[in-house]
Amino acid sequence: MGLELFLDLVSQPSRAVYIFAKKNGIPLELRTVDLIKGQHKSKEFLQINSLGKLPTLKDGDFILTESSAILIYLSCKYQTPDHWYPSDLQARARVHEYLGWHADCIRGTFGIPLWVQVLGPLIGVQVPKEKVERNRTAIDQALQWLEDKFLGDRPFLAGQQVTLADLMALEELMQPVALGYELFEGRPRLAAWRGRVEAFLGAELCQEAHSIILSILEQAAKKTLPTPSPEAYQAMLLRIARIP
Repeated sequence: MGLELFLDLVSQPSRAVYIFAKKNGIPLELRTVDLIKGQHKSKEFLQINSLGKLPTLKDGDFILTESSAILIYLSCKYQTPDHWYPSDLQARARVHEYLGWHADCIRGTFGIPLWVQVLGPLIGVQVPKEKVERNRTAIDQALQWLEDKFLGDRPFLAGQQVTLADLMALEELMQPVALGYELFEGRPRLAAWRGRVEAFLGAELCQEAHSIILSILEQAAKKTLPTPSPEAYQAMLLRIARIP
């Protein structure tokens, strides 16, 4: 059995790993785990990843969770081009610097619009207006930090070439974009960065990876989204309650 990747392209980190594998020709068996249905909370999946999170990589008996760890593992195992995860110590440290900040300031912030506009209403829950406003403020602040601290006057977040940092950031920012947020309006440096990253990845691959999330509002309006399982329903209630 080759490498297996458990994922759902609704998930930002799942998309990052998917794009990376596709771009670099890494052979993976894709195993879709429907997050909205709650398949990540099923007994079968919890036997693979007790955390019930996506993506998850299975390489024989070796199971790896956390998207940044998976990306680093794949880049080393398949010796992908050096620009993704540089061998130069300081260049690599810049990638790790961004990934650490990303986990603290981006990961829990940019996914909230999906809960507000799609997942909450799907289970009959309205996120309070003050929480929505706080999230928008947090997004704007994070974008400013992203632009000033990490991008600066460079073409990419960690230097002169695309790295894992750019891929992780792009996929997180695509989540509110799919929900109608004009993240790049009035931010020409970030807009140009997005254009460079997408041009490097290729329009076809970006469309393939983003088609599901870009159609999520339409699916919600047409009521064609799946019904969450009872296990997923309880987990969704808890996640919504934790929105700051």
